[in-house]
Amino acid sequence: MKYFAKFFLWATGWKAISGKVPVPKCICLGVPHTSLWDFVISWLFYVSVGGKSNIVVNKKFFFFPVGYLLKYMGAIPVDTSKGASLVKQIVTEFKKRETLHLAIAPEATRKPVTKWKGGFHTIARAANVPVFYAVFDWKNKEVGVLDEVEITDDLQADLLKIKQWYKKRGVGGKHPEKFILGDGLD
Repeated sequence: MKYFAKFFLWATGWKAISGKVPVPKCICLGVPHTSLWDFVISWLFYVSVGGKSNIVVNKKFFFFPVGYLLKYMGAIPVDTSKGASLVKQIVTEFKKRETLHLAIAPEATRKPVTKWKGGFHTIARAANVPVFYAVFDWKNKEVGVLDEVEITDDLQADLLKIKQWYKKRGVGGKHPEKFILGDGLD
C-alpha cells in the first residue's frame, strides 16, 4: 500500500513535505479542511511515509462493509450521543494505545467558519501529548506534518498563534472560499 500511495500522490501532482511524526503519540492539526478529499490525501500521504494515522468517526458509521474500511484506514469509533464525553473517549484511547497519531481538524467542519474548536487543545493537555501543524495545501499541492505547536494554558492565544502559522504558510483549501482564518487574519 505504501508504494501505491506514493505513486498516487506523485501521479496527482502532490508533494510530501515531511515524514511521519517522530513521537509515538500526538495530535496532528489538519488544516485547511474544506473537502472530504482532505482525508484521502492526508491518509495517502501518511501511508506513503510509513505511518499509520487515526481519526475519530461516529460509531454509527461502523456497519458492514463501511466499518471494515474505516477501521483499516485508522478510524476510531466514538459515541457522539447526548451526554457522551468525546474528550474523555479520546483521552482513554491515548492511554490504552502504544502509538496514536490522531488527526483533528480544528475547524470541525468543511463549511466556512471563523471560530475554531478547542477540543484538540483539551485532549492534548489531558492526554499529555504534543500537537503538530499538519497541512494539506491544495494551492501548492503539498502535504505533510511539520512543526510542533507550543501549547499553553491559554486556548484563545494558542488558537490565534495556530491561525497565524497557517496564514504565514499561505495554505489553500480545495475550496478556498470555505477556508476562513477569522479573528482579523483574513
